[in-house]
Amino acid sequence: METGEANLADSPVPRFDLLDLQKYRSVSMQFSRGCPFRCEFCDIIVMFGRKPRTKSLEQVGRELDLLRQLDIHNPFFVDDNLIGNKPLAKELMKFLRDYQKKHQYYFNFGTEASINMAQDKELLELFREANFKWVFVGIESPDEESLKETKKFQNTREDILTSIRKIYSYGIDIYGGFIVGFDNDTTKTFDKQYEFITHSGIQTAMIGLLMALPKTPLYERLEQEGRLFTDENQSDNTKLSTNVIPKQMTYEELIKGYHRLYERLLQHGNIAERIKNKIRYLTNPSGQEESISNERMDTVRRFILQGLLPGGFSRIFHFLRTFPFSKPRLIPLVIQDWIIGLSMRDYFERHFVLEFEKANQLTHNYLGIIEKAFERHIQHGRLEISLNQVKHAAANLSLTLKGISDHKFFKRAARHLEKILEDTSSSITLHIGELHETHVRHLNRLLKRLSQYGDRIHISINEKVRHLVEIDSSVFNLVLVEVPHN
Repeated sequence: METGEANLADSPVPRFDLLDLQKYRSVSMQFSRGCPFRCEFCDIIVMFGRKPRTKSLEQVGRELDLLRQLDIHNPFFVDDNLIGNKPLAKELMKFLRDYQKKHQYYFNFGTEASINMAQDKELLELFREANFKWVFVGIESPDEESLKETKKFQNTREDILTSIRKIYSYGIDIYGGFIVGFDNDTTKTFDKQYEFITHSGIQTAMIGLLMALPKTPLYERLEQEGRLFTDENQSDNTKLSTNVIPKQMTYEELIKGYHRLYERLLQHGNIAERIKNKIRYLTNPSGQEESISNERMDTVRRFILQGLLPGGFSRIFHFLRTFPFSKPRLIPLVIQDWIIGLSMRDYFERHFVLEFEKANQLTHNYLGIIEKAFERHIQHGRLEISLNQVKHAAANLSLTLKGISDHKFFKRAARHLEKILEDTSSSITLHIGELHETHVRHLNRLLKRLSQYGDRIHISINEKVRHLVEIDSSVFNLVLVEVPHN
């Protein structure tokens, strides 16, 4: 564990030989640590600081020499921002360019960098000459107000789509990082992200829910505002949950919108549309002409048999729409993008769709337990319970209270409802029609216990009893209605 700022100049050549390299598509290298920017959600500057520290060019050369000996062709510079110090980055690019020329363009490089690289023609040309095939860019949002909110000002200096197409024009593919759930985001944001990602042609679009990582400025701000779910996973933003309570939409709307965005992007037609939009602007990279090896032909065969044909007519039709008949050099890129798109589709179906189905099944099981626990109240018409399940969306458990006269009910209900909210992504709707004044404090205690899940709880209450109950409308989704009395 790094407890201080390590001097990278003391870093030895990694023991790549200890890895089973046949199992790796690429091998990681690192030139620098740190990033000069101040993105509110990012913990890089907390861990590594804002002043990039680097290895020497000689150290990089020794690592590349070892990788050549081990027959590795795809090094990935895992720097958080390879161009954090542009002058040093340019020196590295010149070194890599000369190394590549000397060794017949042995390597295909990839890395992570900020999108302001698009405004530096010299830097782009050096990336091209060093034979960088792709770069991962944190785009986050096409909405300038969301970027300003999170202090990602480096993404506001030029139209992002223009920047992407500039990078494409130098033969460099782009993998993009995107985030939904900023304070400026609304339910319309998902459509904006969909349109932008489609027009950009980015196939590897890694979209995450905004997650507040400990010690980041975002975490500190939201903690002060009381907008954190402290029981949520605080490191994985690729799941159907987050520890952030959104500002301009409900938590349920955020999760559903996120799910639907991925679902739309991974349809066959959109995978094809992104590829078409990319190859309009992505020109041929410089460097060594890549030969068709036996390994590559095997990849093509497996793609056809295991990826293309199982998708039936629809998948084959959309694949043929993207086939670059007039640009045969782009055939490997098109096949690669289809493999990426179908892999992401498979992940989505296994982890997102099945996750909803498992969660909803668990909620259904809890429904049976609750119905049995409160069977007497249901039979006497004092309680109604229903479960609304929508395909590929979180279920909603609805409870209608009609003059509950047992104070023990609220304590037991709190325990059951808390368990559902803790174990699933489901939401709960409480319809409060009649309420005995003697039970107001018991209902208030129930709501207090459930308040940490307030964004997933909708309360519909009779205006005549509203003044009796302590309901914070900034915590719960509150609706005042006239509930007919029986």
